[in-house]
Amino acid sequence: MNPTPPPAPEPEPAPAPTPDTVRRLVRSLLTDDAAPGPGPEVRPVREQGGHFTWWVGRRHVLRLAPDREATLRQRRELRLRDLVRPLVGGAVPVSVARGEWAPGLGYTLDTKVPGVSGEEHAVSALGEADLAELLTGLREVPVRQAETLGVPRTPPRSLEALRATAVRAAGRLPAEEFDPARFDQLAAPAAVQLGAQTGAPVLVHHHLLGEHLVVSPDGRVRGVLDWTGAVIGDPAEDIAGLAVAVGAPAAVRAATLAGYGARPCLRGLWLARCDTVVRLADRLHAGDTGRLPLLEAQLRRAWESILLERVTDLRDGPDPTP
Repeated sequence: MNPTPPPAPEPEPAPAPTPDTVRRLVRSLLTDDAAPGPGPEVRPVREQGGHFTWWVGRRHVLRLAPDREATLRQRRELRLRDLVRPLVGGAVPVSVARGEWAPGLGYTLDTKVPGVSGEEHAVSALGEADLAELLTGLREVPVRQAETLGVPRTPPRSLEALRATAVRAAGRLPAEEFDPARFDQLAAPAAVQLGAQTGAPVLVHHHLLGEHLVVSPDGRVRGVLDWTGAVIGDPAEDIAGLAVAVGAPAAVRAATLAGYGARPCLRGLWLARCDTVVRLADRLHAGDTGRLPLLEAQLRRAWESILLERVTDLRDGPDPTP
């Protein structure tokens, strides 16, 4: 009997890209080799979404995948952006170059979307219309085409289980941070009624946080970044993301403009509220205070009161709209 061959060795991780590595790559992409000078200025942004990210001059962003799994997600993202761009109002970055910065590790050089992070600037009424156009376009993306690109399907989360986890997490928060009695607004039977409805799943960005929204000075949403986590699944997840990013009232207004009814709006609202409590409690428990101001701001936005909560009676049966 032949002995079992030893498992293949794990590939050595690639060294982190240095400024010199980035400058050489950028020069090969944007600068004539015969031209004097070092080429465009490069400066690191921060590691985000599994990529090392660098500003390149004033007009481009270079994202370097740190491993092979991130490279696969990046390549899928590039194809997905091309699929969704015609449907979501042009809010998707454009790649001007792509390739490998190290053996098996990908990069993409994107045009910079003018504006600032949604964490730095509020979204206006026109910006809410932009978000509605985004949600509408995502629902129109052909699911089969997205799946052929490798976009995975994910089942809807149980709001009952998430609520139970969030209630326990709320008990670990200081009283000045959060009052657990606020969960009385979502009694256990209501969580059951806000379960995901049967129906066709849609393309979900799945990370519609403020840092992934590019907002112009007039409050318009000019770009949506980081499509690496997109899935086929529950549209309430994107409503939840917007509640965290721009506040519950604005998120519900945008979702309503996109044609979503009371049930998915309320489901998204409570997904966001539970998530923000759990994330804040976990970070405090770990003693990591670096992102506390952001997490506290996200919790405040998700827990903003909306009129829909006071006028909707879920006992009347399922909402007829999507």
